Amino acid sequence: MIQVGAEGLDCRWADGVLWLTLDRPQARNAMTIAMRRGLIEAVRAADADAETRLVVLTGTDPALSAGIDLKEALGNGTGSPRGARTDPAEVVRASRTSVLGVVNGLCYTGALELALSCSFLIASDRARFADTHAAIGLAAGWGMSALLPRAVGTRLARRMMLTGEPIDAQRPWRQAWSPKSCRTTCLLGLAREIADQIRAAHPGAVAETLALLADGEDTSLAHALALEARAKLRRRHDVAEVARRFGSAPKGRGAV
Repeated sequence: MIQVGAEGLDCRWADGVLWLTLDRPQARNAMTIAMRRGLIEAVRAADADAETRLVVLTGTDPALSAGIDLKEALGNGTGSPRGARTDPAEVVRASRTSVLGVVNGLCYTGALELALSCSFLIASDRARFADTHAAIGLAAGWGMSALLPRAVGTRLARRMMLTGEPIDAQRPWRQAWSPKSCRTTCLLGLAREIADQIRAAHPGAVAETLALLADGEDTSLAHALALEARAKLRRRHDVAEVARRFGSAPKGRGAV
């Protein structure tokens, strides 16, 4: 059992899934330094735990998060306190355990960088995405300039980053990062469904797939194909296990 957490961050482990909830609704789940450190500790603990198959990251309604707690980060006008630059997004991107981001409401600035760092996302019909760095006189530091253009295209990324305009979950581009959308009341049910599917998959195959995707990202097609070809030469299947899984797969999902 993983024992981690911080004030404003609820951590619960169940059936191989670590559920992380940003839980500071009075501040729209704005992330304090302690919360960010707690996220880092929790994701690293999940990586170190062989039984953890998935991390689910969400926020207490009505938001994933408004970003960092800016008042704290600026030291209330007295200078940035120790830890103000703590970056959980970097740790989420490096995680060997899949991280599912569940966006149930507004997802702004640092929270958007954190969400884009997740392995993949689902969003409710109430989700709102925005980057307000430039609007308040800051520059992105958790990966926004690299991640957002890859998710929504360069032109829309420029617009979002320069204007701070919130984009809702109904825009067609949302399909690129959250192909499944539902009402907020159904969102955690969908997250549990996805968690069950990942837990049912073969752990070794999941780990190899994630490694290939990470190593091949932003390389040439030829290089990515070569990585997969080399991995195939090294691979050794448990034929009996593959046959068992193939025989028990639901109709329509067993063929390869």
